[in-house]
Order: sequence, then structure tokens, then C-alpha cells
Amino acid sequence: MRGAGRETGGRRVRCPLASPLAAAAAMALLHTRRLLAAPRLAAAAAARASSWWSHVEMGPPDPILGVTEAFKRDTNSKKMNLGVGAYRDDNGKPYVLNCVRKAEAMIASKKMDKEYLPIGGLADFTRASAELALGENSEAFKSGRYVTVQGISGTGSLRIGANFLQRFFKASRDVYLPKPSWGNHTPIFRDAGLQLQAYRYYDPKTCSLDFSGAMDDISKIPEKSIILLHACAHNPTGVDPRQEQWKELAAVVKKRNLLVYFDMAYQGFASGDINRDAWAVRYFIEQGINIVLAQSYAKNMGLYGERAGAFTVICSDAEEAKRVESQLKILIRPMYSNPPLNGARIASIILNTPDLRKEWLVEVKGMADRIISMRTQLVSNLKKEGSSHNWQHITDQIGMFCFTGLKPEQVERLIKEFSIYMTKDGRISVAGVTSGNVGYLAHAIHQVTK
Repeated sequence: MRGAGRETGGRRVRCPLASPLAAAAAMALLHTRRLLAAPRLAAAAAARASSWWSHVEMGPPDPILGVTEAFKRDTNSKKMNLGVGAYRDDNGKPYVLNCVRKAEAMIASKKMDKEYLPIGGLADFTRASAELALGENSEAFKSGRYVTVQGISGTGSLRIGANFLQRFFKASRDVYLPKPSWGNHTPIFRDAGLQLQAYRYYDPKTCSLDFSGAMDDISKIPEKSIILLHACAHNPTGVDPRQEQWKELAAVVKKRNLLVYFDMAYQGFASGDINRDAWAVRYFIEQGINIVLAQSYAKNMGLYGERAGAFTVICSDAEEAKRVESQLKILIRPMYSNPPLNGARIASIILNTPDLRKEWLVEVKGMADRIISMRTQLVSNLKKEGSSHNWQHITDQIGMFCFTGLKPEQVERLIKEFSIYMTKDGRISVAGVTSGNVGYLAHAIHQVTK
């Protein structure tokens, strides 16, 4: 007999005892496997319980990364990603500046080595960075009462400064940030051991600067506290004080004897004019306010992945600057030993080669002008759509980012109905807007706001 049945008149008939026997055998086998598996499962559970990292919880996803991931999954041919803080050309493609390509070619032709940089970075780069920020005619620059060290772009430069303040600024642990501020400011200063406070800055009702609120709050900040100011192109709002307002801010800061930490990530990229974008930094120094400053070359030279930046301290005199420099090096050495080479070389060659510097100034103005143009075109298209809202804040704001004033539920509709992706607070990267999609964006915004 094969199997558990027999043929009867062309029909297969199962043995009445076969099914119960097979079922019993299967149950016995399953029970045996469970018994054998139990020790392994218990061991795995015990291992998890005894792991050094069993208490580590899953961290929250980065909100901008989440926007990008959702955008990638979307199959709509008209989809737009307005969450990414990186420049795009009018075809929506990443853009490498011609002056950068030329600087890279010069580096390649010289067959330069790959030796370590000094702890403080490439000397030609740090000097050129200080001159770019302070101005060639700056008294602080010419007298040498400053120190500039190379940092790992803007974030790394900010962190060097935060660690320096934590160790040497004894007057206060409090850092006052504008409300809102760049999302990374909070963990940078918090993880350096400083305490986060806030002052009013943005008025969501008008989508503009809450100047009276800012002045009122700053006038009440305890003396000798630290205050962070965005030098230009405030991230995330795109709202900057006017020069007259900067003067009033400088006066109250000086009266309260606050230490000013300037974050300048967009010099040249905001207005297209490097001197205009550095005006606040230079004015504060002229008023006798000895600032600290972080710079980045990610946006204004498109050196995003090269991680080129700088941190500067304005001191009382050159001797003090030397002492501060020595301590900055002591801080940097155990953090990352010395900074990356290539980005600093590229930026240094551009800044120190007259023809390339001239070409860079034209190119950075071209990037700024394209973003300004997209702001104007967006407002124009919203009017063409018949929108009755006042969108002037879009053109009043400056830089890569724009606080549109859109509510979370409106943003949700833009994502679901139009495949237009942005963060829930309604912030858009204007760099993601092109002459080819600005009409579609205006149409979609009108649909969710009318």
C-alpha cells in the first residue's frame, strides 16, 4: 500500500485511520519543535535583557528627511519637494558653481598632497574667511584682534563655539535663541551643556518680524547672557531686521552687555551682495560689541558636502586672540583632530584668486537673484489665480526659505492632493521653485487657501 488510501472504482478512498494518525504525528512534531525552540527563544530574550543597549529607545525621525522620503515614494509627475535646504537651478537640478570647478581643476593640476591640516585649519582659508565676514578695512581685522579657526561647515563651527562658551564663558549658561530658530541650534547648544532660552522674533499673524516683541524681550534678558542672532536670511522664516532695526537691536544688546553669537550661513546668498549681508556683523563690531561668529560655505559656494566653515572670536587685543586660539585648538583636538582639506582649499582659492573671486560674486548673485525672482513670480501667479490674500510677505522675506503662513491642515492638503511636499509649519525652500513649476505651486496654494 502506498500512501494512506486505495483506489476503488477509479476513485481514491482515504484510509479512515490515516487522517487522525497524520494529525497526531504533526502535533507531536510541532510540540517537539516548540520544546526545542523554547530554550533558544529564552536565550534570545535573556540576551536582549542583558544587552548594554536594551534601554535605548527608537529616536524620532528627522522631519525634513521624512518629507524627502515621502516625496521619493510619490509617483505624481508634478510632485515638488520644497523641504530640502539646498540650491537648485531653474531645471530643479543641483548646481556646481563654475568657479568651484575651476578651483578644483587648479588643485588637480598642482597634484597637491593629502597631508593633515593644522588643528586650526588652512591658514589662507581662515584669514580669507575673517576678511570676508569682517571686511578688509575692519579695525578688528587689520589690528589682528580676532582669531578664526576652520570648522566643519556651519554646524561644526557653531559647535566649536558652543563648546568654547561652555568652558570659558563664566558669566552665564543661558543662550537666547530667536523664536523660531534653525532646528539644529537647540541640540548644538544643549548638547554642549548650555541652557536654552528664547526671545520673540516672528509674528505668525503678519508673517513678519515681531520687532517690538523682540526688543521688549531682549531688553529683559539678564546681563552677560548669550544671544544668538542670524546675520542674514533668517532660517526658517526668511525675515530679517532692516538696518535701522539692527541699530536699535545693537543698542539694547550693548546696554544689557550681552555676548552676541552671530550665525552667518548665507553671506552673499541672501541679497546677492556680500557686504550688505554682513552689514549687521560689521555694525555690531563697530559699536564696540565683541561678537563670536560662525560661517558656512555650503550655500554661498554650493560646497554642501565639502563641509567648509569657520568660527571667529573678536577679542580685546591681539594678545588675547592668541590665548583664545590656543584654547580653541585644545577643544578641537579631541573632537576631530583637524578639519577636512578639500573644501577649505576650494574656498581659499576662490577667495584669494582675484579672477575667481570676481566670478564667484557674479555666480552667488545669480543664485540669489533666481530665488528673489521665484518669490516675485509666485506672488504674481497667486494674483493671477484670483487669490484675495495678501502675499507680500513672500517677497518681503529673503534667502532660501520662506514662511508661507500656510496652516498644517493646508500643508496636508498640498501633500495629499497636489504632491507638493514641505514641513508642517508651512516653510518652503524657494530654491525648489522653478519657472516650470511656479504656476502649479501657485494654483495649488490658491486651492487650499481660498
